[in-house]
Amino acid sequence: MGNPTEYQFDLTNANRPTNATISEEWYPGIQNFWERSTRLRPVDPINGVRAVVIHATAGTTSDGAVSVMRDGAASFHWLVPDEDEPQHGRFVWACAPERRAAGHVRNSKHHPDVNNDAQRVNDWSLGIEIVNRANGGDSFSDWQVKATAQIVRYCWAKYPNLRHVVSHAKLDPQRRTDPGSNFPWEDFRALVLSGPPSPAPQLEILSSQQAEDFDDDDSTTAVLHATGGSQ
Repeated sequence: MGNPTEYQFDLTNANRPTNATISEEWYPGIQNFWERSTRLRPVDPINGVRAVVIHATAGTTSDGAVSVMRDGAASFHWLVPDEDEPQHGRFVWACAPERRAAGHVRNSKHHPDVNNDAQRVNDWSLGIEIVNRANGGDSFSDWQVKATAQIVRYCWAKYPNLRHVVSHAKLDPQRRTDPGSNFPWEDFRALVLSGPPSPAPQLEILSSQQAEDFDDDDSTTAVLHATGGSQ
């Protein structure tokens, strides 16, 4: 088991994915809570994002996790369902717009290893919560780890200045232990750094005969046809 107060790795431009997608759905009704639980970023919403923070909910359900957003007490951008929930293995919950700062780290908490010890981590980070008791006895499913890694790869492809992937525990070691010692950080790191990219659709020009078969319009001489994408 690892020490979650030491969980961090940094991203470089060298291996940045060129295309990465995630399967996500808005959590039902979550838009009603954005005004009280998130705010506009004071930094550029694309170029200003520097870190992704990994959390665990210390609970057993997505609904329990979302209750903090209903109350305006905290917020996060994505929520990875537990293995006992029907969404597990299918998609993650989107919970806050990426352009808005979510309240997932205390404003007073920061670390010299992360963004040059800059304060107000929420302003320049994205937060991922994983539904898990985070008590050392609740294992993370393989899908939860892979889904979390894929979210990070999506962020890495999208945000040009994203550098740090860090645990909540490292930023706030006196109060937090998440994602917990049971989270397989090294496996997660390997999936982020070398996981398979989501294939972009490739375009091929159909032959005249293929084009005629594809489209009965006699004026069609060539058709751009998408292949190799998600099937």
